[in-house]
Amino acid sequence: MEAQTHSMKQLFAQLGLPDDSASIDAFIAAHAPLPAALRLADAPFWTPAQAAFLRAELAEDADWSAVVDTLDARLRHG
Repeated sequence: MEAQTHSMKQLFAQLGLPDDSASIDAFIAAHAPLPAALRLADAPFWTPAQAAFLRAELAEDADWSAVVDTLDARLRHG
């Protein structure tokens, strides 16, 4: 069974955030750069439900993990 590939737009929708390109870019600009020692799910701007989703997807190396990793990288580099 192949893993499903999700987009950044789909990830933002899953997190309950505005998911158009301008909103995604604005979110990243507002919250980047994340400190190197801070795990993505521990960032203070997530709700508890959002943080739990991010943790679970990364821990399970689930379908969403690739796009979560992409978001992490974008937040670290702005």
